[in-house]
Amino acid sequence: MCGIAASVGRHGAASRVKAALERLEYRGYDSAGIAARSADGGVAYARTVGGVASLGTAPDDPTTAAIGHTRWATHGGVTERNAHPLRDCTGRLFIAHNGIIENADILRTELVAAGHRLTSDVDSEVIVHLLEDALITAVSLAAALFAAAERLRGSWAVVALDTLTGEIAATAHGSPLIAAEAADGVYVASDVGAVADRVTEFRVIDDDDVVVLDSAGIRWWGAGQSAPTPAARTVPRSHRSPVAGRHSDHMGNEIDEQPAVARSIVDSLAPRIAEGALWNDLALPPIETFERVVILGCGTSLHAGRAVGGVFSKLGRLPSRALVASECADAVWEPRTLVIALSQSGETADVLRAFEALPRTGITVLALTNNPMSTLARRADAVIDCLAGPEIGVAATKTFLAQVLTGVCVALSGLSTSPRLAPRVFAAQQRALHHAPAAIERALRVWGDIVPGLTNRFAEAPGFLFLGRGGGVVYAAEGALKLKELTYRWAEHQPAGELKHGPLALVGQGTPVFVVDDGDPRLDVSIAEVEARGGHVVRVSGPGPQTSPSRPSTSDALLLPAWGPLDAVVPLQMFARALALHLGHNVDRPRNLAKSVTVQ
Repeated sequence: MCGIAASVGRHGAASRVKAALERLEYRGYDSAGIAARSADGGVAYARTVGGVASLGTAPDDPTTAAIGHTRWATHGGVTERNAHPLRDCTGRLFIAHNGIIENADILRTELVAAGHRLTSDVDSEVIVHLLEDALITAVSLAAALFAAAERLRGSWAVVALDTLTGEIAATAHGSPLIAAEAADGVYVASDVGAVADRVTEFRVIDDDDVVVLDSAGIRWWGAGQSAPTPAARTVPRSHRSPVAGRHSDHMGNEIDEQPAVARSIVDSLAPRIAEGALWNDLALPPIETFERVVILGCGTSLHAGRAVGGVFSKLGRLPSRALVASECADAVWEPRTLVIALSQSGETADVLRAFEALPRTGITVLALTNNPMSTLARRADAVIDCLAGPEIGVAATKTFLAQVLTGVCVALSGLSTSPRLAPRVFAAQQRALHHAPAAIERALRVWGDIVPGLTNRFAEAPGFLFLGRGGGVVYAAEGALKLKELTYRWAEHQPAGELKHGPLALVGQGTPVFVVDDGDPRLDVSIAEVEARGGHVVRVSGPGPQTSPSRPSTSDALLLPAWGPLDAVVPLQMFARALALHLGHNVDRPRNLAKSVTVQ
């Protein structure tokens, strides 16, 4: 989950790397560092636990080659000596690493016995010492890095700087890394977003390839020898810059952006739903090919997938189940299955590992991601961009909404030609989809006046309960997750019908209970049970808190979206953010978390 950046150019390399790291800091912000070389052979080296902003660079910055790192700690505490880049015994070589070295303890023992001095607690340090040994006999830095990587087990994206020559080499295995060229230099980074303001094209570093950056540009190695340069990919316009707004934090602006994101998705995809056009554009087999749908994801993406899965099951009567990617090692996979794998980054390690374990026949995988150039996208049978644009806040907001709406459009398109779905039901669901942007905008406006009061009322509450029924359960789950991520308070979600089977014991005088209202009349019973025990109920529907619920008539029932009350997630996001700010927390950088979970 760490972020890596490297650059070679005539001057200003450290400054360019620092700017790239600032765009990668969502991947981890426990510590940061830069190692750089000037044309005269001088070396600059700085590490800090104060974040990328505290890394200083000279105004005239004479550096010609630099590597940098922003860390999310896995092995070793958050200290300066555990920050990357890490150096070898001689001070000549520096590396930055993202991933997990599974055999680090064995390698460390061997290296210490051979006389190496390891000064950190991190698994990554073994790489630079292996590189130091390999360079003694290797003909080049690239060959030495290739040899060092052959000793590793696990996952890695590594950049190495040789301060003697000013050369940089990089390699990857199960962890993302891209290379790109610009007018001011050449780059390697964990994510194209790090350099999207400087380049128009990039190339993916495939597993076990090695690239070399020097004054001549970028050279490609594969299996230890010179290799053809892979095809360039165009940087998506949506990756180039986050949207500014009225808030000082990214999360607030990304919540505000949701009506526009919803409108953009509906305008772009809804016209292609009918007659299966969108489904066919993805080159997916006919919907009748499948007997079941499996949702694969983690965290917020899993919640979004469950909402999408509900469209297949409720409208198409296709059995749908959701699997937590990190827990599906023993899953039984049946033929004629459509797997929808969701990952905001497309680099989620648990999702990719689950993908690798899928049977090679009888399974079709659709990747739903905010990064159509990602590893997941490249490996899947089909991919759709969720069209959210850059999301900097670690806690997902607009990407959740975008995943739901994009997935809904695909599901409706697949079902549009199926006899499973009556034309009048299909038409009603299309109307609900077109209504979504306005409903989200209204929720944002109405709850903006309500949330501050709720924040003051519940500021001291130690825990929260979130309830829902049917399509509302996934939004209750997402509301609880957002509150935990941002406020560090305990929050639990439950199907409302499960209250009497244990969770009601959590309710005492003044316990905040958020109820996501999807129009199910049985919610009244659950609410009465909570209020009888002193719980404070906030009934959440898009337009506002309901004191006397308005139930849909039979003739209006078809207007209820099969994916549940999506607009209800907006006030839950707003409340979690507002309470976190009230408590003095950084809502863009929740403690212990990172945006892209690229390690298991």
